[in-house]
Amino acid sequence: MGLFTSNPLPDPVGDAAPPVDEHPSRITEVLGHLRRSADTRITHPRRFRAQQLRALEKMLAERTGEFLDALAEDLGKSATEAKFSEIDVVRSEIDHAQRHLSEWMDSTAVKVPLALQPAMAKVEPRPLGVVLIIGPWNYPLQLMLAPLVAAIAAGNAAVLKPSELAPATSGVLAKLLPMYLDARVYAVIEGGVDTATELLAARWDHIFFTGGQQVARVVAEAAAKQLTPTTLELGGKSPAVVDNQSLPTAKRLAYAKFMNTGQTCVAPDYVLSIGDTDALIARLGQAIAGFYGKDPINHPDYGRIVSRKHFDRLVGMLDSGEVVHGGDCDADTLRIAPTIMRQVDLDSKLMQEEIFGPILPVVEVASFDEALEFIAARPSPLAAYLMSESPRLQSIFSDRVRAGAIVHNAPLAQMVIPSLPFGGVGASGMGSYHGKYGFDRLSQIRSELSKTTVIDTLSAIYPPYTWAKRKIIDRLL
Repeated sequence: MGLFTSNPLPDPVGDAAPPVDEHPSRITEVLGHLRRSADTRITHPRRFRAQQLRALEKMLAERTGEFLDALAEDLGKSATEAKFSEIDVVRSEIDHAQRHLSEWMDSTAVKVPLALQPAMAKVEPRPLGVVLIIGPWNYPLQLMLAPLVAAIAAGNAAVLKPSELAPATSGVLAKLLPMYLDARVYAVIEGGVDTATELLAARWDHIFFTGGQQVARVVAEAAAKQLTPTTLELGGKSPAVVDNQSLPTAKRLAYAKFMNTGQTCVAPDYVLSIGDTDALIARLGQAIAGFYGKDPINHPDYGRIVSRKHFDRLVGMLDSGEVVHGGDCDADTLRIAPTIMRQVDLDSKLMQEEIFGPILPVVEVASFDEALEFIAARPSPLAAYLMSESPRLQSIFSDRVRAGAIVHNAPLAQMVIPSLPFGGVGASGMGSYHGKYGFDRLSQIRSELSKTTVIDTLSAIYPPYTWAKRKIIDRLL
C-alpha cells in the first residue's frame, strides 16, 4: 500500500501532530489530534489567524531557495517563473488577507421586521472546523498554499495533501510547514492514491480539491457519503477568440499558453481565429521565438512535462492535425517545444480533452457568431478569452459566454488579482476562492437573532386566533 512518508520535523510550533508512518491507522490518529486541537477553538481569535498568516509569509520569504529548487526538480521551472507564479502569488494573497482580516471577520447587522421588534439580528462568519486541501502537480506550491491562506483566515484547522507527482515540492512542504505554522492544527500528509482514498473516507468539515474532472468525481462521491461540502477547482478547454491578429495579441496568447509548459488550468486551450489566420500563426511563431529562441526545448526559461505518461499523451495528440510551428519532442528530458497546429480534427482528443501541455490548436471560424456557437456547444470552461479591441464584441462575449471568468485581451492576468474570485462553473468547477471569496467559502455564514422576554411582543400572534388577532397578524406580516 503506497502510503505517505514521514519527515523529521525539527522544533514544531506547539504540540505537533504525531509523525505519520506506514500504518494506515496513523492517518486517523493525526486527524483526531487536529480535530481535538481545533475543538479547543485556538484557531478562532483574530490574533491567532494573523500570526499564522505572518508565519506562512515568513516561511515563503526565508525558504524561497528550497522551494525554487524543488519546483525546478519537479517541473523544470526557471527560478524567475517559479517565484512569481508560485511564491509571489501566494504572498500577495497573504498580504491581502492580512489587510482585510478584521473587516472580513466583522459581523453584519440585519434589519429586523416590525413584527419581531424589539430584537437584534446579525450575520457572522464562523470557522467550519477541519478542512482537507488536496493539491495538484502543475502549480504544486501556489495551489496548495492559496487555499491554506483562506483556511487560516477563516479560522480553520487544515490538512494538506500535496500531489505525489511533484514529490520534491511535496517533501519541502511536509518538512517546512510544521516548522512555521502551529502543528497542533495544520499538518501535511504525503502519499498517493491509497493515502487520498483513506483521507477521503474520514470526516471533514470541507474538502477543497484542485485537479482534474475524473478525480473530482471521486472526491465528490466520497464527500457526498458524509454530506461534506466541497470546493472543486477543475479546468476544461478554455477558448480564446481572436479577431485582432496583432503581434501584442500573439505575444499575450503565447505567454499565457506556454508558461509552465502549457500546464496551466486557465491557459488558452485552443484559438478560434476570425480573419487572417495565416498572419496570426506567423506572429505566434514570432512571439515564441522571441520568448524561447530557436531551440525552446533547451531554453533555461522553458520547463518540462511532469511525467512520461503525460508526455506520451501529448505526443499522441500531434497526429490530430497539421503542425505549423514547433512539434519537436525529447523523450529523455520530457520536453515538447511550443507547438502551433491547424486543420485539426475536431473529434480528436486534441479538441475533446483538456490539452494541459504546450500545444495550441488554431481553428478558423467564419464569424464571431460561429465562434460563440462553437463555445456554447461544449462544456463551460474555467476561463474564456476574447482578443479584440471592439467594445461591442466584448459586451456580447461577456453576455453570451458561460465560463468561470471572462477576460478581454489579457489571458491569465485574472489569476493575480486577489479581489477577483477564482473558480469554475458546471464542468469546470464548483465554488470560488481568492481574497474574501475564499474566506467566505471556508466559513459558515451564520445567522444570529436576539430578542428579550421582558416584554412579550409576540403575544399578539399566539393562538387562539381571534378576529382581532387575525387583523393584527395581517397588518404585521
